[in-house]
This record gives sequence, structure tokens and C-alpha cells, in this order.
Amino acid sequence: MGYQPENPLIVQGDKTVLLEVNNPCYEEVRDEIAQFAELEKSPEYMHTYRISPLSLWNAAASGMSSEQVVAVLQRYSKFELPQNVLQEIEDQVSRYGKLKLVQKDGRLLLTSQDRYLLQEIINMKQVQPYLLEQQDPHRLKVDPAMRGNLKHTLIKLGFPVEDLAGYAPGAPFDFSLCRQTAAGDLLQLRDYQHQAVDAFYARGSERGGSGVIVMPCGAGKTITGMGIMDQTRCETLILTTNITALRQWKEELLDKTTIPADSIGEYSGERKEIRPITLTTYQILTYRSNKEEVFPHLALFNEKDWGLIIYDEVHLLPAPIFRVTAELQAKRRLGLTATLIREDGLEDDVFSLIGPKKYDVPWKVLEKEGWIASASCFEIRIPMPESLKMDYAVSDSRKKFRIASENEDKFQVINQLLEKHREDNVLIIGQYVEQLNQIAEKLEMPLITGKTPNQERIRLYEQFKQGEIKTLVVSKVANFALDLPDAGVAIQVSGTFGSRQEEAQRLGRILRPKAGDNMAYFYTLVTAESREQDFAANRQLFLTEQGYRYFIKSTREMGAL
Repeated sequence: MGYQPENPLIVQGDKTVLLEVNNPCYEEVRDEIAQFAELEKSPEYMHTYRISPLSLWNAAASGMSSEQVVAVLQRYSKFELPQNVLQEIEDQVSRYGKLKLVQKDGRLLLTSQDRYLLQEIINMKQVQPYLLEQQDPHRLKVDPAMRGNLKHTLIKLGFPVEDLAGYAPGAPFDFSLCRQTAAGDLLQLRDYQHQAVDAFYARGSERGGSGVIVMPCGAGKTITGMGIMDQTRCETLILTTNITALRQWKEELLDKTTIPADSIGEYSGERKEIRPITLTTYQILTYRSNKEEVFPHLALFNEKDWGLIIYDEVHLLPAPIFRVTAELQAKRRLGLTATLIREDGLEDDVFSLIGPKKYDVPWKVLEKEGWIASASCFEIRIPMPESLKMDYAVSDSRKKFRIASENEDKFQVINQLLEKHREDNVLIIGQYVEQLNQIAEKLEMPLITGKTPNQERIRLYEQFKQGEIKTLVVSKVANFALDLPDAGVAIQVSGTFGSRQEEAQRLGRILRPKAGDNMAYFYTLVTAESREQDFAANRQLFLTEQGYRYFIKSTREMGAL
């Protein structure tokens, strides 16, 4: 293949891939390479992806071959592909599945057709505590209690394990999805939700039963989870991010399944109910009175014979939950998330302990089909006031970020946007409670923070849904699992440094389908030429990954929005 200037890709020897944004094939190529590469930078004209071992292992786990990966790159590359990149793709894709965990005659075995690889594994000191004996050149007997620890250790060493050892069925619990909701609406899984359920369940075989489903906020991750529960029909433990999310799960279960209310338990700071279907939060499970104490509530994982454990917003899974999950590899494990990105870089822990990515549907695909709203995304850059410039100049990096984030001139822009969207339901979202208090007071609008009592939150959410409140000011508590279907506009006044996962959740708050033009608007207010602007560039990576264009405007251009 010679030089093909019309193609949009440049594949480099360091395994980075450059994609020209203005090429006619841009959207098509973006969706293709997202299957096996990770977006690293997204400036205006040229986006940078990286092919990593983990991105290739996820591609392999979803059924993609090295030949398919190479074919995509060859089809769209301007130049010949570097030989070392071709070799890396072949090597890493082939690594997934070289090592398999299987059950035979009541024994847990680590197997490989490559006896030299198994010999290499035997000689790894980090792995030896989990091995019991060598059965033959192709099989090692493994301590069943160490199934998760072995997978976790091996992936850190660059050897992903395909786990085909199967799952304990758990205690049976019979129920079904309703044919219609309590309100009389027809209840039917959408095609992509069916596909996600089938990909995870895999007809009940050992090839399914553990892994992560990636879907946009508003696309129905909860109903997809219930579809999987309907397939497994067993006692289930559901882990959520907070008490509000827990109770929304409960409402959905009561509305859309035949599960009676007395079979659903809430295990929280307020109640300690353990029922066939039990809902809890990461917060209560990781609670302890001091750092020396054990985590007393982690015992919940062993209180019943769970057949399925659901990890909602799996990208937020705390470290103690990872540790206990390592001991639960014989149970089916489902992770639900809008993004696999973790700010702590532990994506490989999700891969080894929850499972590989089983299904991923691009946001823009669902937008085109009308399942989520179309979104227009804007970054509005606001000058630094003269009164802040000296404090900003003499501060350290963290203080610089906060000074820029709390720029009081943002309030004027908020007013302009509220006037533009006076007929819409608007969320004003921020990081700093003091800033949000000031905004709420000036606007005379209600504020929800982590200190707002649960009953008060529920009351305000309901008023917002009913249209009694048109604008709601919310802190980070609104990032996750809020059912605010009528929110059509989000104004982000401050964020968590460069958090891509937060950007995903905040955009997701407004993407549920809308009546009329099905449009949503996402505004980020940023102090120009500041640390806040630098971090905003990283948050925008998520929007680029999902196919959104991010329009940058100055305050002088507000009238053109």
C-alpha cells in the first residue's frame, strides 16, 4: 500500500494514531478505531489515539481479531503501517485467550496450549501462592479461593486470563419483567438493550456472566440490568453510588418487574434489610469508624447466596470493593457504566475482577435513532477580572484552579443563558459549594448538596420533574444516577479538574429523550487563559470520544449562541 493522501489516519511507531477531524470519513473512522484504541488528545484539527494492551484485550474479548484491527488501520491509513505496530497488535490480541481458567472434575485449572507459557507462569514468584500443582504440561491446578487474585496478578504482568470456569447459580428467585408499566406504558427492551443482555448472558454459558456494559446516561442501563436479572432469575445484590440512586433502582424494579415490595431490601445508613433482591451503596459498604477497623458491612456479600451482583457506575468502584470482588469470582458480575475511564487508572482491575467489556454502543448512534437527545456543547471563555489577577499570579496550581473556577463574572453569563433558555428546565452544576450557595442566593433558586436531607432532595427533584421549579442548582451529588428526564440544559460552572468521567455524567443528566426537537444544551463556563481552561481541554476528551463537537465561544460571542 503506497501513500494515500485522501485517508484520515496516520499510524505511528509509538502506537499513537492521528485522526484528521476535517476528513469526510472522520465519523466513520472514529467509531471504528474506538473499538481498539483510546483517545488521548482532541485539539481542533487532529485527534490522537493510543493503541494499548488493555484496549486490544477489550477488543479481543468482544470478539475482534488482530486481522480485523489491522484491516481497519490499513483501510484508512495514509502510509504503510509500522511493522512494530502490526506485531504489537498480533501479540496483544493473541494474548487474550492463551491462558484460560476452566473447571474439570471439581478442580479449577489454568490451562494453555502453549506449555512454555505455562512454565513461564510457574516460575513467576507473584503467581506461585495461587497455584497448587501442575497436572500436566498444559494444566495447572489453582486454589479456587484465589481465582480473582490470580487473574488480577496476571493482568498486571501482561497476561490477561479468559475465565471460562463458570458460575455458581445462586439461590433461585422467580420473577419476570412486566409487559407494561404501572402507568400503562408498553414495556419492551429496545434492540440495543436486547443485544447487551444477550452479550452478557451468552445463553447462560460460561462465556457470559461477567463483564461490563457501556451505555450513555439516559439510554436505559437500569432496564438493561433488569433484563439480565430476568435471564438469571436468582437472588441479586445491586451496588449503587448513593441513596438516591438506590431508591430509584427500587422504584424501577417495582414499576417494571413482578418483584413484590417485601422481596426488595434496602441496606443503607438508614435501614439494614437483606432480602432476595438487596440494594446497597458503595458508601455504606466502605464505611468504617477508623482506618484500623475492618469494613463491617462488606459481610453483606456473604449474607445470602447471591447469583448475580450488579455494580452500577462501575467506573467509581472503590478499592475495598475490588478486594472483596476478587473473592467472588464464582458469582455472576455485571458492571454498568457510561464510560470505562477511571481517574485512578485502574481500568485493568475492572477488566480482571468484574470482567471485560461485553457491549458498547456509541452515543451518537443512539442519538441518530432518537433514543437520547441531540446535544450541542459549548465552552464559554470568560476573562479573568482585574481584581483576581494578582491572587491568581501568586497562587499554587490547585489554588489557581479554584480562583479561576469561582470567577464571579460567570454569574453574568449564567443570567444570559437563563434568559436564552427561560422556557427550559435548567441544571446549574458545580464543584464548589460556596460558589453554588452564592449562585442559588442570587437567583433565589433551590440548592442541592451532599448535606441536603434525602427527603428534601426527593421533594425538589419531584418539583423539578413536574415543572414547578425551572432551575435547580446542584453540586457533585447530581453527577450520578439522577432521574431528571425534563432537564434540557446544563450549565457547568466548575468541574473536578480534568475529570472525563464527570463530564460524561454531567452531559448524561440532560440526554434523556425530549418532546419536540429532542435537543439538549451543555454549557461549560471557563476562565480564559487559566488552569481551569487547561483542565477543561482534558474533560472535552470524553465528548470527542462520543462524537460531539465542542464549540468554543468568548463572552463577546454570546449573542450568536
